[in-house]
Amino acid sequence: MWLHGFTQTRDSAHEFRSILTGTYEVLSIDLPGHGENASIAASLDDTADLLADVLPNEPFIMGGYSFGGRVALHFALRHRARLSGLVLLSATLGIRDEVERAARRYRDDALARHIEEIGAQAFLDEWLAQPMFTALAPDPLERAARSHDAKGLADSLRFAGTGTQTFLGDRARELDVAALVVAGAHDQKFLAEAELLEDTLVNATMHTVANAGHAAHLERPQLFAELLSRLTPVAIEAQQDHE
Repeated sequence: MWLHGFTQTRDSAHEFRSILTGTYEVLSIDLPGHGENASIAASLDDTADLLADVLPNEPFIMGGYSFGGRVALHFALRHRARLSGLVLLSATLGIRDEVERAARRYRDDALARHIEEIGAQAFLDEWLAQPMFTALAPDPLERAARSHDAKGLADSLRFAGTGTQTFLGDRARELDVAALVVAGAHDQKFLAEAELLEDTLVNATMHTVANAGHAAHLERPQLFAELLSRLTPVAIEAQQDHE
């Protein structure tokens, strides 16, 4: 199960998902505020529970990028028995300091209003022009797969933005699922977040994607898919032990 990032949809990362289908049965879904589910406003915990209602009952590997990685982490904490493995790309445990977290909520609220004021198309131009996406090659298929509902994107920030996420450090120490934590080698902020995740999760391994930034699965899809494939035997063995 692959969960997309903020502004993306289930159709995003087409090259990466295509590579995965050579090894896995790959499922994807539009997260709340995005694509066909743009009208749904849900917190990270509520999103995890919504996914639990619609996903297969047999154990599966769940992976997610950025926003999708935060959703995947919440799913793992709430529905551990459903997972045989966890993949977190450019994800975070959240903001530890309450003052900093409140400041992030304020910024996300302001950004949500900005999206509604200028519209989704103009916002996507601004979003993709950020330095963390400069390594992305132009891809018309990826641009078309972005979510184009301004209210949905705004609500995603309001209900499930990083500022809404309680710091998960203490809870995550109890999570024993086999986990692969990944960050792009050029993404200094999320390299630090990945190191913290590896130190916190009891059964996690961290890898970096060389010559990649925040969206490593878009920049170097083949290499990231190869990293993910290493988790499969570990996840199966760990799930058998868990059972």
